[in-house]
Amino acid sequence: MTVLIKEADIIESVADALQYISYFHPMDYIRALGVAYEAEQGPAAKDAIAQILTNSRMCAEGHRPICQDTGIVNVFVKWGQKCVLDSERSLQEIVDDGVRKAYLLPENKLRASVLTDPAFTRVNTRDNTPSVMHVEMVPGDKISIDVAAKGGGSENKTKFKMMNPSDSIVDWVLEMIPQMGAGWCPPGMLGIGIGGTAEKATLLAKESLMGHIDM
Repeated sequence: MTVLIKEADIIESVADALQYISYFHPMDYIRALGVAYEAEQGPAAKDAIAQILTNSRMCAEGHRPICQDTGIVNVFVKWGQKCVLDSERSLQEIVDDGVRKAYLLPENKLRASVLTDPAFTRVNTRDNTPSVMHVEMVPGDKISIDVAAKGGGSENKTKFKMMNPSDSIVDWVLEMIPQMGAGWCPPGMLGIGIGGTAEKATLLAKESLMGHIDM
């Protein structure tokens, strides 16, 4: 049986999700920070974690962005093969409508960071579109959409290396972390992708960040 997916439902879901993640940290992240706070010995680091936890609570209560950099929208779609999109437009256009609605919401307008023609005229699109979308066809009659608003700091600090079979992945990761400085707004989560081509490894790294934090 074929299932029709209406574009209005996708737009609303994407917009709601982006607003939600702009002011709510996932609970596993908050709990992990709490554990880190208890274990931290350095006064400066302990104070920084306390400020992050305080800021997180204020943002959740006030429905205001956790960070002024509200990110470039990454969208991960798992599309059930029995589903049909009830629209004449592309999925990219529909998802971007959801992004536009979220970032221009009057009650909590989010910062637009995306540029059109980034190499030359560098004009801000003013609504944070287009999003970066990945679509995977899967068995079933449902669709699943995960959104991640990756800030410029985390993207700018992305590291990639073509390694020889004898190279140590652990050694390379430990070498890279001190070089990242504060530009990725630590404490953060590391997503590591191994194998495939260059673009597949980076996609795996991003998808790994969707998992539950286990300290």
